[in-house]
Amino acid sequence: MARVQVGSLSITGNFRDNNEDRFTVDPDGRFFLVADGMGGQSAGEKASEMATELIQEHLERELDFDETSSETVIETIDRAVAFANTEIVALAQLEPRFHNMGTTIVFMVAAGGRLYAGGVGDSRVYRLEQDGDLEQFTTDHSLTQALLDAETISPEEAVTHRYRNVLYRYLGSKEGGEGTSPEVRDPADGDRFLLCSDGVTDGVDDLTLALLLAKGDDPQQIAETIVEAAQQGGSKDNITAVVLLLEQQSP
Repeated sequence: MARVQVGSLSITGNFRDNNEDRFTVDPDGRFFLVADGMGGQSAGEKASEMATELIQEHLERELDFDETSSETVIETIDRAVAFANTEIVALAQLEPRFHNMGTTIVFMVAAGGRLYAGGVGDSRVYRLEQDGDLEQFTTDHSLTQALLDAETISPEEAVTHRYRNVLYRYLGSKEGGEGTSPEVRDPADGDRFLLCSDGVTDGVDDLTLALLLAKGDDPQQIAETIVEAAQQGGSKDNITAVVLLLEQQSP
């Protein structure tokens, strides 16, 4: 399996009073999570905190990280996400102050020598290809993306569309636990990945992201540069970036 170098940063940003983003970096390099909470103040913070903590606990308890069956790994990941969704929905119904809470979630899981990347909501996972192209592994569960898929609007219109931040699937919704549809890939030496909240993509376009992700070999410096670029680019949300650099280990 490839060795993973990790850099990460999460900031409140210029326009919010509190940070509703959360991320988890497994010290053994087995999984990485980014969540972007919603619902205002403590509600969004609670939702993203629950998502990352519950999914981490479920993966550590239920997933055999040596498992080579992709079907088994995906089923385990989906159960972890569905469990977190159920708990968030339940608490939102019980506690009035958490009534409108929800969160996105994206993940990268390493199991059986393969990588699994997926999520729910509009946080994203990107892979920088060897030729410098940026590939988005996840699909936004937003009304804007649905309009794009239906070819009702153009990619240019999507950038500033009024529904670009309106989600039809997230953790805390009825559809939140209906699967994560992960991309499954074999790791390659030199692969670079970015897990981020929409605070990053609100302030930086894909071309700039590709350039920033390619620059240098220090993942922490890359993460900090991406977050700073998003902030300077006018992002109006919390900003979170987790950068992964893969290096093949010698046999």
